[in-house]
Amino acid sequence: MTTSSSTADAQWRALQVLLKELVPGNQFQAARLAGLRIDSLADFKSLVPFTYKRELLDDQLAHPPYGTNLTYPIDRYTRFSQTSGSTGAAMRCVDTPESWQWMVSNWVRVFDASEVTAQDRVFFAFSFGPFLGFWTAFDAAGRIGALAIPGGGMRSTSRLRAILDCGATVLCCTPTYALHLAEAATEESIDMAESRVRRILVAGEPGGSVPGVRAHIEELWPGARVMDHHGLTEVGPVTYGCPVKRDVLHVIESSYIAEIIDPETGSEAAKGAVGELVLTNLGRAGWPVLRYRTGDVVRQSTDELCACGSSEMALEGGILGRADDMVVVRGVNVYPAAIDDIVRRSGGIAEYRVEVRVERSLTDLHIEIEAVDPSVAHRLEVALRDALNLRIPVSLAPPGTLPRFELKAKRWVRPPA
Repeated sequence: MTTSSSTADAQWRALQVLLKELVPGNQFQAARLAGLRIDSLADFKSLVPFTYKRELLDDQLAHPPYGTNLTYPIDRYTRFSQTSGSTGAAMRCVDTPESWQWMVSNWVRVFDASEVTAQDRVFFAFSFGPFLGFWTAFDAAGRIGALAIPGGGMRSTSRLRAILDCGATVLCCTPTYALHLAEAATEESIDMAESRVRRILVAGEPGGSVPGVRAHIEELWPGARVMDHHGLTEVGPVTYGCPVKRDVLHVIESSYIAEIIDPETGSEAAKGAVGELVLTNLGRAGWPVLRYRTGDVVRQSTDELCACGSSEMALEGGILGRADDMVVVRGVNVYPAAIDDIVRRSGGIAEYRVEVRVERSLTDLHIEIEAVDPSVAHRLEVALRDALNLRIPVSLAPPGTLPRFELKAKRWVRPPA
């Protein structure tokens, strides 16, 4: 799927406005753009260097607390967020009212694609800490006229009761937490058939575009349809779930210049090939990123037009994984999302954990599962062997002993670096 000429023209116009805004006010970006003559979108992609997370973090360490990637004086900024720090030190991001409203508009696109309207009651099973998460979604729900119900500071059973008592029709959470809520309902003898939830919008980790995970969530939430979305604190809300092809995420190309590159060479990846997603946010002038290496592994569809009618970039399988999460086991590239899909398809597994073991430079995996039926362990071993052509041992853990997660799940245990 190729970006249409009209979309590319609109992106170029928006990029020109953004670049003029950044120079000379934004010290971080001005230094990177110095001496470059950018007369087209092609010039931008070929001349402007990639931005790496490490650069932004180093800049904040050198110029605490917010770094120099600020286009305006700090007193113009009204919103604070920071990355989860799941892959290292947390990065602080601040937004002006204009940049924040631009991000809210992107979440309105997500709601539109999911058919969420003013008649809905949207429950946010989210801690509302400094992680950007669903903050912009919460404001977007208010903008479209839906009732926004915050679920921060609650235990899972309290959230379930609130979902039922308030008649919530939409649930926003991570895929893992949607599964955990259903598990908690079983433990508390709460009948999920009483739920009025018809849409579950998931984000924060792969899952909504993974067939096995999606089907498992929908099985546990009768009448609900799972819709995927992804974004990054340092970039903003990026994609919406395709309403027709359920394993596809569409990039909001009116707001982002998206590139898919070969992570080794940095050159453009061939259509249909797996590559790394690179993003430029066009409307977050207060805290911009140009050609940002997200680390997200994706595959762009080769179709010119999606079945839903959209010509926006389509990512088949959603976010396939993170470049730094991939594990090579006896020559096979294994992504956590692939393991998650196989585990959920196997059924009967309440929770699981993957241990990465390295012995004499050889990497292997071992999986622990919580399952009532002991035969599930053997069934999962067979499924893993059939899908990956690998023998991965599976063992049983006592019920309730494996960790549960509200935000991003951390199921993979790796040896110290």
